Amino acid sequence: MSARQETGTATTHHVVILGAGYAGLAAAVQLAARTKRREDVRVTLVNAQERFTERMRLHMTASGQRLAELSIPQLLEGTGAQFVRGWVTAVDAGARTVRIDDERELRYDTLVYGLGGVADTAAVPGAEDHAYTLSSAQDAELLADRLARLDSGTVVVAGTGLTGVEAAAEIAERHPRLRVVLLGRQEPGAAMNPKAGAYLRAALDRLGVRVRTGAEVAEVLPGAVRLASGESIAADAVLWTGGTRTSPLAAAAGLTVDDRGRVVTDATLRSVSHPEVYAIGDAAAVPQGYGVMHGTCQGGMPTGVHAALSIDRVLRGRRPRPFRFGYYHTPVSLGRGDAVVQFTRPDDSPRRICLTGRVAVRYKETVTASPWPTYGRMKKMPASGALWPRGGRATRVRGAR
Repeated sequence: MSARQETGTATTHHVVILGAGYAGLAAAVQLAARTKRREDVRVTLVNAQERFTERMRLHMTASGQRLAELSIPQLLEGTGAQFVRGWVTAVDAGARTVRIDDERELRYDTLVYGLGGVADTAAVPGAEDHAYTLSSAQDAELLADRLARLDSGTVVVAGTGLTGVEAAAEIAERHPRLRVVLLGRQEPGAAMNPKAGAYLRAALDRLGVRVRTGAEVAEVLPGAVRLASGESIAADAVLWTGGTRTSPLAAAAGLTVDDRGRVVTDATLRSVSHPEVYAIGDAAAVPQGYGVMHGTCQGGMPTGVHAALSIDRVLRGRRPRPFRFGYYHTPVSLGRGDAVVQFTRPDDSPRRICLTGRVAVRYKETVTASPWPTYGRMKKMPASGALWPRGGRATRVRGAR
């Protein structure tokens, strides 16, 4: 199929969105809803699979729980947006083209780059070959299958961040016959206030999770992990949650990226080197008054919506506005019956207030379940998706308008 056939007529402005995670799907639905009546605008969403991955529930999948099947093409029905299934294998920023599965080519006028992060298994020898990850639903299902076949043994969760904490708690609760070891450099809940952090660690202890702090994994072996100290811990399964990496496609395309491979954006989410490219979610290094945003769902969806708003403004001959976002909470599940919610300042530092127990469980589930119905509402009422905490003075970038 020729590029001209892909993009329609010469007067059609083709917006291609790469990645249908939380941010990419928000951008696609929002932009399609706002340009639905325009015959001169076309929106295409590219993703490797048709099923929407609820990344905030992958620790549940890994423990053997079945989740709802959420179809991206079905969600896009009626919006006018086209869905293309395939792996993005190259981006040519000069020619403004995207290669799909090395076989197809899409030409774009505006690109929204939302290819988020995956587990950084390249950081430690053996992790790529011998560790499980939560990078996708398929990866989580592989771990679930392994755990289901273990009558006893040890599961090592490498990484004491929030992903590691949620996974360790879920596995320990669902598989009490297994010994779960959570290890990492920092204490679990280190970024929380003392009350919330103590509650989190007590919950892990109650579930029987053995926590090892000050531990750095030097190598993952077929049946063990070797620490930098020289100690080896036998493991029947290793889950790697120790950091993420981004796709190398942005750097290969010539876009300006940071030291983590994220596309460096200006205040409006445009690439600083290629203004026809917007970057969103985990793929973007977005400046705010408190520093560069880090990847979370609570910030990812707003970047997707704002990119759509910016593109819509430009298409109508107006200037895009600066993006501002302030963090407001950190909800952490501790199995199905417990949770802790740390409320934060706009820069993500902890406030004194937190929720624990059943109230926190209900709060966490409300947050986790909210994206899909939010996309549905945006199809009918686009403005409903444009509400999020701007963060006040903490998010203002000097010189941005």
